[in-house]
Amino acid sequence: MAKSGCPVRASITEAMLSWRPLEQLVDVGRGPIQLDEPGPSRVPGLLVAVLVGVQADHAGLEAQGTSTDDHATRPEARRGGWWRAPASVPFEPTAVAGAGAAGGMMPGVTPAEDARSLFSLPRRVAYLNTAYMGPLPRASVEAGWMALDRKAHPWTVVADDFFVPGETYRGLIADLLGLDAEGVAITPAVSFGLSTFAGVLPLAPDDVIVVPAEEFPSNLNPWSAAAVRVGASVVRVPAGADGDITAAMEAEVAVHGERVALVAAPPCHWIDGSPIDLPRLGAAARSVGAALAVDVCQTLGAVPFDGPAVAPDVVAGATYKWLLGPYSLGFAWFAPRWRDGPPLDHGWSNRAGADDFSGLTAPSSGYRPGARRYDVGEPAQHLQMPVALASLHLVTAWDPAATAAHARRLTDRIADGAAALGFEVAPAAQRSDHLIGLRLGTTATEPAPLAAALADAHVHVSVRGRSVRVSAHRFNDDEDVDRLLDALAAAVGSPGPP
Repeated sequence: MAKSGCPVRASITEAMLSWRPLEQLVDVGRGPIQLDEPGPSRVPGLLVAVLVGVQADHAGLEAQGTSTDDHATRPEARRGGWWRAPASVPFEPTAVAGAGAAGGMMPGVTPAEDARSLFSLPRRVAYLNTAYMGPLPRASVEAGWMALDRKAHPWTVVADDFFVPGETYRGLIADLLGLDAEGVAITPAVSFGLSTFAGVLPLAPDDVIVVPAEEFPSNLNPWSAAAVRVGASVVRVPAGADGDITAAMEAEVAVHGERVALVAAPPCHWIDGSPIDLPRLGAAARSVGAALAVDVCQTLGAVPFDGPAVAPDVVAGATYKWLLGPYSLGFAWFAPRWRDGPPLDHGWSNRAGADDFSGLTAPSSGYRPGARRYDVGEPAQHLQMPVALASLHLVTAWDPAATAAHARRLTDRIADGAAALGFEVAPAAQRSDHLIGLRLGTTATEPAPLAAALADAHVHVSVRGRSVRVSAHRFNDDEDVDRLLDALAAAVGSPGPP
């Protein structure tokens, strides 16, 4: 990661782990930074980093003489903006690491060993359920309050607020995917992005769409609806006897050959974390001329995603799980060949020249560049976007590879301990790092009473079918694992692991 020599960034980094008044942050040589807008008086260091980071992204666009639709070049559009730090804060666009229109995250956002302190997680609670919904970091909660305060003072909302933060969002998502920001559309959900792609994908009668069995509806319903419209079919492929989903789907693609129009799969199954080898599956799809659709809702942010190796046609996700963001905000990345199709939502902000508010009386028939045409209406998301950006900066700074290694150590402990209690656990090679399933096996217990017993012990997991789904993120630790194993032991009437 690039190191910054900017004095204020050193002060920002110093404040990352503490809740300090923004005015206590000192811009070396100029004195204390002052708030010039109404709003909360206490701002967490991470949120300050977000504000300065997005400002740096905006300045980088201006320095290049370019921005989306040149909206940032108009003087009347450059005033204020929640993402703008006070005028006394200097910044260096070149100091922001990352690719794409949005730079990346600030250096030193948080040490991993103190990750739990960045959340409002009581010590008596073992929250091992990010696969259901990720908790908001404290900084993201504060960002949400600041966004509400901004809405209470709407005269502070300016034209750039409708565009610049969204470009930062595209860049951060693109960095996590390892793909280009031009391909990122802002969506409200996985289903919106995949439904958009379903409307772009050419399908013919007798075409085949291949998905895993028991796939989550967001990565099934769009394809089923599209298939019904033209007389195509959706084949749901169960894992093989050895639990290998990838090999089973490869075999199904080979059976149907060039009739396969689309292969849709996640990096791991949402029920129990069974991994799917996407580079292999993508190669199988391309060998018969089929497209590859990927739902990363249960992985992005917790494990690395190698976009170039996977070579997807579309990738969709949401922020509310492993990206620790708000509900109802997501994204979809479209490969270059799919970026000129009809959008699902025909709003005003995805059209060319949308930044010129005075020209909206005669809207353009063209679209903004890249995948922006596929944005949902009102993509600025003035209340949600600041929350998502704060969380994305944190998740990115943790580094998904390091987060996966941390989670793997915890889930391996859980797997070993649960197996000793009579639960059935997949072999290590067939488990994801961050998400595993514990089948009830010989425990002589039933799902409903088990779920109730765990909740009574303040241990939060998901019970899906006849298995317990356990998921671990960076904020989880060994004490969470101990509490889970103790609660499982009590529920099945065992003395528990030594």
